[in-house]
Amino acid sequence: MTEPIVVVGAALLKDGRLLAARRSAPPELAGRWELPGGKVEPGEPPEQALVRELREELGVEAKSAERVPGEWPVGSGYVLRVWIAHLLSGEPRPLEDHDELRWLSADEVWDVDWLDQDVPAVMETVRLAWGPGGV
Repeated sequence: MTEPIVVVGAALLKDGRLLAARRSAPPELAGRWELPGGKVEPGEPPEQALVRELREELGVEAKSAERVPGEWPVGSGYVLRVWIAHLLSGEPRPLEDHDELRWLSADEVWDVDWLDQDVPAVMETVRLAWGPGGV
């Protein structure tokens, strides 16, 4: 059995808010919201892939912090792993595959239509970030 391809997602936190990105492509995902990120390249550490993807997709420099417990299937042969991430520099802009970004507070996090595959990861991120003793 082959190992799944890892897709990294960033639970990018700033001032007590979580960044959500609205997909603009492909058509079947357009208009739905996700945690920004992307595929890990062969031989690339996932934390490094996360930093690269945030630079490419949002034009920011960030650092990965702790991994959100769990992993979630995102289609045949792919698995999503999420890390808490913090901005180092830049203001996020929707450069690739997204047409809108939104910083969501704990009260707003379910106001957007998350991709089905991201819902369990967002639930775990919310628990970790805003639960008792959150990050």
